[in-house]
Amino acid sequence: MMLDQSYDPENIFAKIICGEIPSVNLYESDSILAFMDVFPQSEGHCLVIHKQATATNLFDVDDDDLAALTAAVKKVAQAVRDGLAPDGIRIAQFNGAPAGQTVYHLHFHVIPVYEGRNLGAHASGGPADTEQLEKTATKIRAAL
Repeated sequence: MMLDQSYDPENIFAKIICGEIPSVNLYESDSILAFMDVFPQSEGHCLVIHKQATATNLFDVDDDDLAALTAAVKKVAQAVRDGLAPDGIRIAQFNGAPAGQTVYHLHFHVIPVYEGRNLGAHASGGPADTEQLEKTATKIRAAL
């Protein structure tokens, strides 16, 4: 998918928003949803999306929606920092398949980095254990 692709309302994040697909949620407001990545690159890897914006990437999102989204990314990243005490945090956002985007609903990754532990590759490996995701999510939620 290239940068000018139209929004597909059947994408996996749209289905998570409407409850068709379960997720381990961390934070939700009228416009924002943050949840655990089921293919985490590290313990605590989570995603932050806008619930109403139908943007596939950074280039077609409304500025006000982007402002709300980035404020939520900061809030979630602070909770990851406080709840999990990683050594660093990577914030990532991909635009188009050649850049690594695999879900075409604008989203940000919040990826804790721990010294001495390798990060998994983006969008690879098997799904994480839901029970373990929930345990990690509990620590992050407590810091929100």
